[in-house]
Amino acid sequence: MFSKILIANRGEIACRVAATAKRLGIRTVAVYSDADREAKHVAVCDEAVYLGGSAPKDSYLKGDAIIAIALDAGAQAIHPGYGFLSENADFAQACQDAGLVFIGPSADAIRAMGGKSESKRLMEAAGVPLIPGYHGENQDAAFLQQQADSIGYPVLIKASAGGGGKGMRIVEESSDFIDLLDSCRREAITSFGDDQVLVEKYALKPRHIEIQVFGDTHGNYVHLFERDCSVQRRHQKVLEEAPAPGVDAAMREAMGIAAIEAARAVNYFGAGTVEFIVEQRKDSMNFYFMEMNTRLQVEHPVSEAITGVDLVEWQLLVAEGKPLPKKQDELAINGHAIEARICAENPDNGFLPATGTLFTYQKPEHSTFDITDVRIDDGVREGDVISPFYDSMIAKLIVHAPTRAQALAKLDRALAQMRIVGLPNNVAFLRYVLNTESFSQANLDTALIEREADELFNQHPLDLSTLVVTAIAQQLAGERAVQGTDNDPFSKPTGFRAYSDYTRSFSLIYDEQAYQATISNWHNANSSNNKKESDNLSSFALILEKDAANNNIENEDVSHSDTSTESVYEGQVTYASTDTHNHILWLNDARINAQSWTNNETVYVFTDSGRDEITLIDIMAHVGEESAAVGSLKSPMPGQVVAFKVAVGDSVKKGEPLAVIEAMKIEHTITAPTDGVVAELLFAPGDLVADGDELLRIDTVASEA
Repeated sequence: MFSKILIANRGEIACRVAATAKRLGIRTVAVYSDADREAKHVAVCDEAVYLGGSAPKDSYLKGDAIIAIALDAGAQAIHPGYGFLSENADFAQACQDAGLVFIGPSADAIRAMGGKSESKRLMEAAGVPLIPGYHGENQDAAFLQQQADSIGYPVLIKASAGGGGKGMRIVEESSDFIDLLDSCRREAITSFGDDQVLVEKYALKPRHIEIQVFGDTHGNYVHLFERDCSVQRRHQKVLEEAPAPGVDAAMREAMGIAAIEAARAVNYFGAGTVEFIVEQRKDSMNFYFMEMNTRLQVEHPVSEAITGVDLVEWQLLVAEGKPLPKKQDELAINGHAIEARICAENPDNGFLPATGTLFTYQKPEHSTFDITDVRIDDGVREGDVISPFYDSMIAKLIVHAPTRAQALAKLDRALAQMRIVGLPNNVAFLRYVLNTESFSQANLDTALIEREADELFNQHPLDLSTLVVTAIAQQLAGERAVQGTDNDPFSKPTGFRAYSDYTRSFSLIYDEQAYQATISNWHNANSSNNKKESDNLSSFALILEKDAANNNIENEDVSHSDTSTESVYEGQVTYASTDTHNHILWLNDARINAQSWTNNETVYVFTDSGRDEITLIDIMAHVGEESAAVGSLKSPMPGQVVAFKVAVGDSVKKGEPLAVIEAMKIEHTITAPTDGVVAELLFAPGDLVADGDELLRIDTVASEA
């Protein structure tokens, strides 16, 4: 048994490996970058050594430095996790040359499966089913187009060295082939340094189903059944489940045998995943080899849940030269498991990645890195910063139940109990996906998100009245908490009135629309800090009006509003706030449990029905604000300025590209919202920007002149 290993990774997977190592009595060494000095994986490992700068190339991709640290620390092996160096054959070989065990397959196996074209030639020789296509060396554009014409459209152009959804283009017609080929090659060079491509038939209504395989150094192989990973955005997985719905015993056995033959063809040992594209026809499903991931997968916990096997423990045992702990006939499927990837991203804005501080991060009752009914694997804590340097994933939420229907219900309930405030995230979006007819009825394919778009994006699950009352309840509870036991009437936020009724107004913004809420005859039964609901009962009369003349709130002075209003809600409200975050509302004869947090004037409201947000304006904070004299453009996400497409003094037209921002390996182009003249560039290429930072200014007056 190893006594000490180095974990050449960060975040959730580093914590995951450390958890199993600790259970087995193995000491762990973490490495960290500048951005990760205070990270969770640094805290949970026995030792931690500084590696380098925040950018991966300056830290987690420095193989030589990682090996040197492992040797200095007395580690016997290196676990690469996933991503970074996990599928780097040269790194695996360098570990071996240095006398360290690489906890993964051999360098030869990684190389054999690393190139899509070469791996498909190997699979063809091994008798593994392949989708019709061209995987050869001839990369002449005209020749590739001829191959596509012979295959029949639609076809998929894929970078041979690709992965993570990059370097892929769907071609519907022959006339579009050359342009899309050029685009694919440009992205392949940028992402992988290799522009070789292959061309394949694009499967109709395709599903992504993969088989977890394991081999040892004694020639033994098993598979741990299949996972369905069809729900994807930007060719990246969103939800994964095991077993795959609709796969019968015969197909499961055939896919398992094919996956083992794929592993056997390259003398594979350790954990690996053979990915298949499954074409769904009217009366059958046909599976074809897509690629093999020569590492542990992000979604491995669902396989652990249905088999009861700790896959990281198996990795360690195999790396030590021990045989597989179980044979194929000793493995069986128990129940159903689903994993949801919780990411810092904005689904309503093209899934743009987000960074920021986890101001609030609360989770349902769960286990961590352990096989139970509700499990959360993460590498962050409340107060941590999600930086622009690495992947956008915050956590993985995994549930297990006897049936798929029960697992769906359990996952929806667990997601409903997640509380994340401080940066955009996809928790609400995941709940929408679970509740679509396509997902709930297992009508799965890789286009599910596009097909169900009307049910998934720009949703508002909570009534406006619920949001307004919760925001006001939180504001009043906060004022009472600050007020404490001070009985001075002139210091109270409610003010002192000897004769008139109490009336107070609140300015709010919801879905880019301004509202005015007026409460009167507010009464608090007991303003003590007692937690009993009845002792904190309050009520007021509410009038909510829409500012009908002020639909465009951007660049408006929010301290002044037009008198043109439209009535939205009027009624008596009763509520109880046990503290500033927990509220019970009685609205329209319904009792609603709500929680809320405020960040930068935005109030985030959570109920069992979902989450939504409303802005409660602090009027005093905006006094004296003036409308901008020139147009400005803001970064839609935190990231790095790649390039400006314009210079100061340039005339621009609406829709013209102005700048390119990159975050978490995704580029976003900023376009001009209006005609004008570039007045100022506020950053330079290479600079880091925050979400909402002004990148440049456009003078619209000069344009009109």
